Amino acid sequence: MFDLIIRNANLPDGRQGLDIGLAGGRIAAIEKSIAATAGEEIDASGRLVSPPFCDPHFHMDATLSLGMPRMNVSGTLLEGIGLWGELRPLLTKEALVERALRYCDLAVSQGLLYIRSHVDTSDPRLVTAEALLEVKEKVAPYINLQLVAFPQDGYYRAPDGIASLERALDMGVDIVGGIPHFERTMEDGARSVEALCRVAADRGLPVDMHCDETDDPMSRHIETLAAQTVRFGLQGRVAGSHLTSMHSMDNYYVSKLIPLMAEAEINVIPNPLINIMLQGRHDTYPKRRGMTRVRELMAAGLNVSFGHDCVMDPWYSMGSGDMLEVAHMAIHVAQMAGIEDKHKIFDAITVNSAKTMGLEGYGLEVGCKADLIVLQAADVIEALRLKANRLFVIKSGKVISRTAPRISELFLGGRPASIDIGSDYVPSAPGR
Repeated sequence: MFDLIIRNANLPDGRQGLDIGLAGGRIAAIEKSIAATAGEEIDASGRLVSPPFCDPHFHMDATLSLGMPRMNVSGTLLEGIGLWGELRPLLTKEALVERALRYCDLAVSQGLLYIRSHVDTSDPRLVTAEALLEVKEKVAPYINLQLVAFPQDGYYRAPDGIASLERALDMGVDIVGGIPHFERTMEDGARSVEALCRVAADRGLPVDMHCDETDDPMSRHIETLAAQTVRFGLQGRVAGSHLTSMHSMDNYYVSKLIPLMAEAEINVIPNPLINIMLQGRHDTYPKRRGMTRVRELMAAGLNVSFGHDCVMDPWYSMGSGDMLEVAHMAIHVAQMAGIEDKHKIFDAITVNSAKTMGLEGYGLEVGCKADLIVLQAADVIEALRLKANRLFVIKSGKVISRTAPRISELFLGGRPASIDIGSDYVPSAPGR
């Protein structure tokens, strides 16, 4: 007896027509035609079933604050940082909790059940940390929320940056963050990387730094981060987010940098939507794309995962909590349109992100957690192309969100009466 059986499912690895049996909050069986009953059954009808989406880089303390206290007129990173500085003294715990919970509702509807959020620790009130620690507890039954102590104004640059970050970690924030390129000098940035890695090593915590989010090819803090990762024995537990300066570095330097990053087992987190929106603002033409070297980093064996970063906040007025939108943009800007490329892109919002976040029991094998999504698409390629509907979102073996299929009625005379945007007109090309 299973709690739930999903019938006739296609899996991301290409397996087709399988039944997935869920029991006791775990995947108990994956096989053809499970001969058993269940409390509930879902007919996937040859659609894709995947583990839930993961977002390893987000700012939940700022989300849904668009227009507060004013709009980002220039749309630039620096005006966004200035705007957040204006809003921060006005923040209340109640308002932060309310906005974050509303975003989590949206995330669930999008099949996004694992989120790592940076928490600004520059305001010594630490109202952001208090609020998101409360949210973390509230959403625990359906979202795994990780929190990063993030010194937005700089670990050394902010007057109380050092003490505030330490207090946030004492409160229960569980990852050490940083922003070395925003310190006053390159030297201070390098010092901050060393100091923060030491904090993480002493406390036994992971590291996730905003690193080189700039067009400046001489912003090379990722090199320092990789070196300090090895020095403090943090291999595999450190993430470098953004890394947009790599799109401006010369190829010879990068040919030395990537092997150093691989030695340190750095997790790389580009943020395609925000990176291409904010970078290259000082360029006329040719204009830089604004995203790090995804293809080259993947080819070197580094774990690359994509973040959404922002949704309707001072930095990014767009966004919908949809990791397929993030991946869709990554395909275009990274020019990864091949069949194998697209599978790698899908991995970057699922299994790679789960590795970045250190998730246990994540996946689509017997024994993994019964956390799954059913998409209105036959396979990974179609899911990425369509940013497919999440028909069912399942947590611990129970449906927590349901969305009607996207079916359009047609009134054309002599043509079909309806069309499924996902499957009715797709060419049957091998591998899509």
